[in-house]
Amino acid sequence: MVWKQQWLWWKRGIIYQIYPRSFQDSNDDGCGDLNGILQQLDYLEWLGVHALWISPIFPSPMKDFGYDIADYTAIHPLFGTMDDFDRLLAETHRRGMKLLLDLVSNHSSDQHPWFIESASSRDNPKRDWYLWADPAPDGGPPNNWVSEFAGSAWQWHEATGQYYYHAFLAEQPDLNWRNPAVHEAIHAAMRFWLDKGVDGFRVDVMWHMIKDEHLRHNPPNPDYDPATMSPYEEFLPVFSTDQPEVHDVVRGMRRVIDEYDERLLIGEIYLPIEHLISYYGSEQDEAHLPFNFQLIGAPWDAAHIRSVIDTYEASLPPDGWPNWVLGNHDKSRLGTRVGSPQARVAAMLLLTLRGTPTLYYGDEIGMRDVDVPPEQRVDPRELNCPGRGLGRDMARSPMQWDASDNAGFSRARPWLPLSPDYRECNVASERSDPRSLPNLYRRLIGLRRQEPALAIGDYEPLPVRPPLLGYIRQHGDQALIVMLNFSNGAHEFILDLNCVPTEILISTHDPAARPASRQLELRPNEGVIVRLQKPPHHPCLAHPVDPNG
Repeated sequence: MVWKQQWLWWKRGIIYQIYPRSFQDSNDDGCGDLNGILQQLDYLEWLGVHALWISPIFPSPMKDFGYDIADYTAIHPLFGTMDDFDRLLAETHRRGMKLLLDLVSNHSSDQHPWFIESASSRDNPKRDWYLWADPAPDGGPPNNWVSEFAGSAWQWHEATGQYYYHAFLAEQPDLNWRNPAVHEAIHAAMRFWLDKGVDGFRVDVMWHMIKDEHLRHNPPNPDYDPATMSPYEEFLPVFSTDQPEVHDVVRGMRRVIDEYDERLLIGEIYLPIEHLISYYGSEQDEAHLPFNFQLIGAPWDAAHIRSVIDTYEASLPPDGWPNWVLGNHDKSRLGTRVGSPQARVAAMLLLTLRGTPTLYYGDEIGMRDVDVPPEQRVDPRELNCPGRGLGRDMARSPMQWDASDNAGFSRARPWLPLSPDYRECNVASERSDPRSLPNLYRRLIGLRRQEPALAIGDYEPLPVRPPLLGYIRQHGDQALIVMLNFSNGAHEFILDLNCVPTEILISTHDPAARPASRQLELRPNEGVIVRLQKPPHHPCLAHPVDPNG
C-alpha cells in the first residue's frame, strides 16, 4: 500500500493550468474554447504534462469570467457543448493524461436559480442557502467586512429588506455552508462530473467557505497602507475567512472524492504556512494538495527561496504531500517577476523540488505580462479599484502559438490584447530550438518521469551559501544534486569525497548531458542536475572555490 501511495499519478505528475478563454480559439469568436484545447493536446502530450486543470467552463454571466457560476452541471456555450467536453475528456484520457475542473463552491452567480429563489422572499425554502442579515442599527451593512474587489461585502436587497454577503462581486453571493442542503447540492454537482470520469477538482477560495456565525467585525490591519495596498487589506479577515468549521466542509468534499478511485482534491488557499497545512486534515482527510503559493510572493533570491522551502518542508504533516506553484491566472507572470535569464532557473526549481508542480499556461515559453490599455481592461478587480496595480488581465493574455496574425490563437480579434513579442516568443519558433525554454521544460518533465528520485524521492538541503541554492533528491540507490545559481556571476564549488558525481544530466544552458567532476562551475543564471554515483553515507557538502586560489 505504501508503494501504491507513492506512485499515485498526482504525486509523480505535473499539473498544467489552462485559462480556457485564452488557450486556443477553434470557432473564430476571439475566445478560447474546449475544441481549442482538444486541438492542442498534441502539444501538451509533447511537453509531457500529466494533468490539465481547466479554469471554469460552466454557464455564467461572466461578471468574473466564469468564477460566477449559474449552473454547476452544464457547459457555457462560449466554450462549446457537453459533447465537446466529453470528447475532450475521452481524448485526454486516451493519451494517458488527467483532467481537473475548477469548482467555485464558495459563491455562485446571482443569476443561479438557487439565488433567484433565495432572493424571492424571506420565507423561501432556499433563503438560508445564502448569507442574509439585517441592517446594523444605523441602517448600514451588518459589519465592516470588505469585498476582495473593494467596497462593503454586503449588498442591500430592497425587495426583502436585508443585506446579502459577497466576498467578491455583488453578483457573486456567498453560499451558506452552514446549511446541510448546500453541502448536498454541491456534492451532487461533484458526483455529476466524477461520474463522467473527471479526475478531480481545484476548489476556488477554499478558506473562504465558512464565516463567523456571529458576524463579528474584523479587526483593523495596523500595517495597512492605502497608497500601496488593496482596500480589502484595511481589515484582517479574522472572522470572514479560515474559520474552524471550514474543515468540516472540506472533509465532506474529500469523502465525495474518496468514493472514486484516485481522484484529486486541490484547495486554493492563500494563507501562511502554519494555517495552510491544516487543510491536509488531522487524519489526512481534507485536501490532497492545499495549494502552496509561497514561491509566488517570495523575493527571488537564493536566501529567501531556501527559507521558504525549508520552512514549508519542516511544517508539513508526516503524510502531507508537498506541492509548488510559480504562476496562475491571478498573479503577475513568472517571466515578468523573475526576468528571462532566471526563468530557466525557476523552471528547474519548480520541477525538481519534492512535491507536485503546477505550471501555468505560457510560462513554459516565457510569456510575460501584457500592458493592457485602460480602454481594453476587463478584470472587475481592476475596474473596481483602478490604479492600484491589482488587475489580472496582464497575466491572462492569449497563448502565443506561432508568428502569424493573432499568434495563431484566433482568426478574430482576441478578447484580450496579445504581447507585442509574440512573433519571437511562441510555441512554433521555440519548439524547434533545442536550447529553448519549452524544450528545457520538456527535458525536465521527462527526467521526472524517468527518475523516481525526482518524482517521489526525499529532499535534503545542501549547505551552500547564496547566491547558490542546492539540494539532494534521493530514492533508493538513486541520488541527484540540484544546484541553482540565482546571480549574474559565475560560481564554482567542490563536492566533498562523500559525493561522487558521474554526469550533469541537465543544465539550463545546454541541451545535452555531459560528464561531471567534483569541481563544478555554474555559469551566470545556470542550474544543473548532477547524478551521483551512489547516495552519500552522510550529508553531502559543497564548498565554494576561492577565486584567489
